[in-house]
Amino acid sequence: MSSRILPGLALALGLSACAPTLDWREVRPEGSPLVALFPCKPKTHARTVELAGAQVRMSLYACTAGGHTYALSLADMGDPALVTPALRSLREATAANLGATSPAAQILQVPGMTPNPQALRVRVAGTLPDGQPIVQVAGYFAHATRVHQVNVLGPNPPDEAVQTFFDGLRLR
Repeated sequence: MSSRILPGLALALGLSACAPTLDWREVRPEGSPLVALFPCKPKTHARTVELAGAQVRMSLYACTAGGHTYALSLADMGDPALVTPALRSLREATAANLGATSPAAQILQVPGMTPNPQALRVRVAGTLPDGQPIVQVAGYFAHATRVHQVNVLGPNPPDEAVQTFFDGLRLR
């Protein structure tokens, strides 16, 4: 699983050029009731991945501003029984991809989300494949059969920008 997510991490880091300032804007992923607040204009990419034993189409929205990448991934699992394992799998891959141990998690609440015990937020410090230190603040939540992962990645994501990014999430 983690070897399939690692290319997505690299893609998220490289999807967009650095922007000197944070220019917050609402983004509404196509076909989703989610509204996200990004500090830059995200580019989008989609591909089929294996998640919780199912082949699903995962969409990625990502941009880089102030030396940090802001990303949102979403996939429709199609089966409610796969949602919790998919959220758990995404969280476990976060630590594994950065060579970190399982991080401490806190509950994540997104307005309009479907309650799930795996709706969590974590902060992981680790290294990229080239040895560069990186911090990833990630959140995982669901709406119906759709799973979401939000990330801020970089050398030291600023708390205020991370909080604005997470607070900007809501389901219509």
